[in-house]
Amino acid sequence: MSLHRGVLRMATAAVALAAGLAFGAVAWAQGEWKAPPEAHSLKNPITKFDAKAKADAKNIVETNCVPCHGVTGKGDGPAAAVLPTKPADWTSEKVQKQTDGEIFWKLSNGRGAMPPWKSLPEKERWELVSYIRSLKK
Repeated sequence: MSLHRGVLRMATAAVALAAGLAFGAVAWAQGEWKAPPEAHSLKNPITKFDAKAKADAKNIVETNCVPCHGVTGKGDGPAAAVLPTKPADWTSEKVQKQTDGEIFWKLSNGRGAMPPWKSLPEKERWELVSYIRSLKK
C-alpha cells in the first residue's frame, strides 16, 4: 500500500469516527443491527485465504479498524470507550454466527459510528470477512 493511500485511509477513518461520534446515538436507538435478507446468501469469493491475503487484511484492519475494534478484534480499541454503542467483538459467537454475506454487508454499509467501507475495493472487504473468520475463538 502506498503512503498516500495509507494517509488517505487514516484521514477517512478519522472523519468517519468523528461523524460516528456525532450520530452514534441514532444507531443505539435503532436496536439490533441486522443485515437485510438478501445479504444472507452472498457468498465470499475468497477461496484461498493464504498468509499474504491474511497479512493484507491485517494491514487494512490496523489502518482502519483498530481504533474501535482493537488489535485483537474484541471491540476494545481506544475509541470504543467514547462510542455510544460498543463496537462488535469479532471473536464472539454473535459475530461468528453471521453469514459471510451479512458481515460483508455491514462492512460495506456501516451504521452509526461504524463507517461504510465501500471505499475499499470489494476484494479487500471480502478479505476482511475472511480475516474476521480467522479470529474465531
